Amino acid sequence: MALSPFHLAIPVYDLAAARHFYGEVFGCAEGRSSDHWVDFDFFGHQLVIHEAPKMPHQESAISNPVDGHDVPVPHFGVILDWSTWEALAKRLQARETAFVIEPYIRFKGQVGEQATMFLLDPCGNALEFKAFKDMSQLFAK
Repeated sequence: MALSPFHLAIPVYDLAAARHFYGEVFGCAEGRSSDHWVDFDFFGHQLVIHEAPKMPHQESAISNPVDGHDVPVPHFGVILDWSTWEALAKRLQARETAFVIEPYIRFKGQVGEQATMFLLDPCGNALEFKAFKDMSQLFAK
């Protein structure tokens, strides 16, 4: 089954900073926009940043332990192919991005082995990017 692009709208309290982050740091192409929101091509998906007051999850992070790290909740992101994930990790590291969880291999040598990294946008929204060398491991137990 072919995957359909998702649409996700998230709150940002600093539209200009978030626009720069998604457009320049990630290199996402900008689509439609207004004075209060901006569409981005987020790795083939539609991400919309909407200007809104600061939300509780943007002020203080909640996390759950996973593989010895504190994973921020809520978070969103995409699963990339391995080479795209590696290129993104290098791009973000070259821009001296502050990571919540630095790029690393999670569950190394186990079922579900994956590359992952977590970071925050300028408005405190948590993002995760991951990759699998073997996509059949995506939902493996």
